Amino acid sequence: VQLQASGGGVVQPGDSLKLVCAISGRSDRSNAMGWFRQGLGKEREFVAALSYSGGSKYYKDSDVKGRFTISRDNTKRTVTLQMNDLKPEDTAVYFCAAGPNFLGVGIDVTASLFDSWGHGTQVTVSS
Repeated sequence: VQLQASGGGVVQPGDSLKLVCAISGRSDRSNAMGWFRQGLGKEREFVAALSYSGGSKYYKDSDVKGRFTISRDNTKRTVTLQMNDLKPEDTAVYFCAAGPNFLGVGIDVTASLFDSWGHGTQVTVSS
């Protein structure tokens, strides 16, 4: 599959952004989808992910879970990351990724679970 992320931009602290990952190409499997980010000089880190059905969702931590929402529309083949109350530390390039489906509790979501990556979209939060 090919992945294209969009929706990044420059916003002020407290603002919201919606990132969209468009999925194209053929896939012979049901994919879990995820969002990762990489700040300048930092390692890529997990942000959020969800199973193919959307019934299992995963977030980096409670802070992200309280401000970000991941969702998907399998008919439109899109995955959305709604980000509210953005903070300067959210500044990063955001990537969407696809991998073999996973679901349930107790999963340590890491980049190794994903094998298809899109180009990133820059999110800058600054006053």
